[in-house]
Amino acid sequence: MAQHKVVIFDWDGTLVDSVDHIAESLHQAATDLGFPALEREAYRDIIGLGMVEALETLYPGITREEMRGIRDNYGRYFFAKMTTPQNVFEGMTEVLVDLKASGRGCAVATGKSRRGLDSALQSSGLGVHFDLTRCADETRSKPDPAMLLEILEFYGLDASEAVMVGDTRYDLEMAQRIGMPAIGVEWGVHKRDVLNGYGPHAVVESVATLRAVLGL
Repeated sequence: MAQHKVVIFDWDGTLVDSVDHIAESLHQAATDLGFPALEREAYRDIIGLGMVEALETLYPGITREEMRGIRDNYGRYFFAKMTTPQNVFEGMTEVLVDLKASGRGCAVATGKSRRGLDSALQSSGLGVHFDLTRCADETRSKPDPAMLLEILEFYGLDASEAVMVGDTRYDLEMAQRIGMPAIGVEWGVHKRDVLNGYGPHAVVESVATLRAVLGL
């Protein structure tokens, strides 16, 4: 895939090992307010969606006021633990460095809030590698492809000239909707059997394999 001019990455579960922390923070935030405890897999499964869409999926019928309560509570739990360079999956920083060295653009499309992503970009040390980042709370939640379309507009490219890299079905469906090639990674939320349902160019089990698919 060395011919693709831009590589767009999901954040949580793709670049950064944060899935368990997000799930635990959601669990604590909701149960503190009297919402029923769900299986951890339920909290993991919605990672990648915007917070509104995630809470509507977890707790059908939730009101906007209840949602605000959980969101505020979630922020307290989540931001109590800062993302550090040690949370970046081993080898992913080097992937970003080598992509930039090859002349390709790098961007992020994430379900995180802008506040959450900006904090993580700085504290993880990854922010310097990206030309552009888009978040669910400033556009539309995955799997709506709005984020990808905005990134393509920034670069002046067609969908076929970029590739989406993500760990969830939401990432791959988002790309599939506009005909953008995608690579699924197995070290995050969803595994190969789920990811393969969205027509990815490849599903990889290691960073070394990702490098090979990207032509690094």
